[in-house]
Amino acid sequence: MSTVLRLSLPLGLWLAGFSGLYGLHGLMCSSRWAQPPLGLSERGLLVAAAIAAIAVQALCLAVLRSPRWRDPDPAIRRISLALAAIALVAAVWTLLPATAVLSCL
Repeated sequence: MSTVLRLSLPLGLWLAGFSGLYGLHGLMCSSRWAQPPLGLSERGLLVAAAIAAIAVQALCLAVLRSPRWRDPDPAIRRISLALAAIALVAAVWTLLPATAVLSCL
């Protein structure tokens, strides 16, 4: 794994999860939204999307910690692990409000 990818992947995944979840929330609030797929409620769909985004962040942290993907430079390894941990905390912190409050203004 290249150094640039190792450093940008955790925050890029957080950004994709954040944008996807709040985009889904905005779509649910639009007049074009018919019904949630698979028989889920709107809140259930948001919770499932948030859990999936958090699981991807946790998987990213696990992959970066594995010996197979270890960077030869210990400083890059520590920075990438710190960024992955920060992105995991940021995902939990920023995705939970969308699942707790379902309000369309």
